[in-house]
Amino acid sequence: MTIADFMSNKAETWNGRVAMLGFLVAIGTYVVTGEIIPGIF
Repeated sequence: MTIADFMSNKAETWNGRVAMLGFLVAIGTYVVTGEIIPGIF
């Protein structure tokens, strides 16, 4: 295993975590406001 393999796996893990966080925030915003993007839709 090279350092490049470790870093890309770490980056993929963080990317997945941040994507899930954004998804949960989007659902929370929809539940609270009833709009997909408040002020636009």
